[in-house]
Parts: sequence; C-alpha cells; structure tokens
Amino acid sequence: MTGRDERHSVSVAGVIVDDHDRVLLTRRADNGDWQAPGGVLELGEAISDGLRREVLEETGLIVEPIALTGVYKNMVRGIVALVFRCRAVGGKLTTNDEVTAFHWATPAEVKQMVSEAFAVRILDGLHDGAPAIREHDGVHLV
Repeated sequence: MTGRDERHSVSVAGVIVDDHDRVLLTRRADNGDWQAPGGVLELGEAISDGLRREVLEETGLIVEPIALTGVYKNMVRGIVALVFRCRAVGGKLTTNDEVTAFHWATPAEVKQMVSEAFAVRILDGLHDGAPAIREHDGVHLV
C-alpha cells in the first residue's frame, strides 16, 4: 500500500445539442468554469439514470442519451468520465446552487470558453462514430 488513495470515481456528462448544432454550457458556481452539465454517479446508480439526474439537477432539463461519445480519465484525480450526446425532451433551464449561467455555444465558442480537457469532451460529443478515449491532467490532454 502506498498510503495514498488509489480509488477512482466515475462521473457522467451530457453534451446537449440543439437544432442549430450548438451545445449547452453551464457556468459552475464554485469556480466560474464553463463545462457540459454532469457529475459523479452514486453507488448503485445506473449510468443512464445518473446522467439524467445530474443534468436535471444542474440545468432543469430532462434529457435522453443518444450515444456514448467518449471516456476520459483525469490522471491526477482518478476520475473516469463517461460523456454522452443528449437531446432535451422537457424541462426548463433554471440556475441553481451549482450553476450560475447557461450558454448555447458553437464549436468555435467551446474552444474559447472551455479548458482543453473539458472542451475536447464537448467537441467529441458532436461527432458520430466510435467513442473517444482520452486522458488529461485536469486542464490539458496528456
């Protein structure tokens, strides 16, 4: 045993795409960063259920997952993220304790507004085909 925590956590995120091929970004209340909505799965929670719960909690939107678009690992923090392209099927955008603002972003805006490690998840979510598999350090791809 090394004395450090060797466990991983699993998170989910939804790349919600509108009819104009823009994606929904949320501005986090804790650090002001723009990201796709999502969060950590609860123990015993099904992946799709956790995705729907996290997106609803952070946005007020009810979503349906369309496809797994990527698997990402934060090599520093041991977080594995499953990212899904989603479509909104109900609800209404509502800010809350976790999210202070929303922005429907073009791919060019995503590249400007979001750190590399999180922008690539969103941009990968716009493409069909096999899911991307990537590692990052929390900010940059490695």
